Amino acid sequence: MRVFVTGASGWIGSAVTDELLTHGHEVVGLARSDTSAAALEAKGAGAHRGSLDDLDSLASATEAADAVIHLAFKHDFSDYAGAGRTEHAAVQRMLDTLKGSDRPFLLASGLAGGVPGRPLTEDDTVPHHGPDSMRGGSENLALSYAELGVRPVALRFAATVHGMGDPGFTAVLTRIAAEHGVAGYIGDGTNCWPAVHRSDAARMVRLALDKAPAGSRMHAAGEDALPTRDIAAAIGSYLGLPTASVAPEDAAAHFGWISGFFGMDAATTHARTQEVLGWTPTGPTLFEDIAAGAYALPE
Repeated sequence: MRVFVTGASGWIGSAVTDELLTHGHEVVGLARSDTSAAALEAKGAGAHRGSLDDLDSLASATEAADAVIHLAFKHDFSDYAGAGRTEHAAVQRMLDTLKGSDRPFLLASGLAGGVPGRPLTEDDTVPHHGPDSMRGGSENLALSYAELGVRPVALRFAATVHGMGDPGFTAVLTRIAAEHGVAGYIGDGTNCWPAVHRSDAARMVRLALDKAPAGSRMHAAGEDALPTRDIAAAIGSYLGLPTASVAPEDAAAHFGWISGFFGMDAATTHARTQEVLGWTPTGPTLFEDIAAGAYALPE
């Protein structure tokens, strides 16, 4: 299968690209720079020059593909609303290009913002609609095309997709702990985050391309509910720092932009995903990666 992958040179996307190539797929990755294009070509993938803002480029690559895996997102927290609008426009253009073809369109989404009182399941919808909502309402937009001749699948990734070299949320929390001399959590720290190892996430994406039905939501979570105070304790133990609660009213000053995410309760379940895809996470746990030095700070 010829698969167009946006975000193909990113943290998750590069692992997905490797997984697809290993299993015989042809990959064409969206490349914004010569460096990204060279990295893709070095591993045997094709490079399609463009960006999420270049809708005509996205459409041409989509038209030439048997399937699309959309993993890119503008992680610009200084203009998060603008990033959402860009996401909405890009997703809509690709979906309109696929309309009536029955081709797969797999979309990166998230497991942030669970259901009060219980874990988020694959049957639960999210309340985000329209370009001005979280991530531009792209999950609901994509799934609506299941009735328009597309096989859309929402790939809901855990808050932390971890592994050696991970530049994401856990790396940010580790730097903040080192700067403050304490590994903090917000309030009583009982709110939970899901986690998944990068290799497991990539394998789930490849299986979803093969097996996930139209309109489904797949949960990339190897660990469903890690209390944030335990995450802080693991970081503190690795850095040799104490762990302490940060009052909710002080969280923004202490954690900066990540405070809103670290304060979320995002407990989930991935039981349906395992059943539908035959997927069993086998990679290291988040705490094993932290202890092994995945988030070692530069000297």
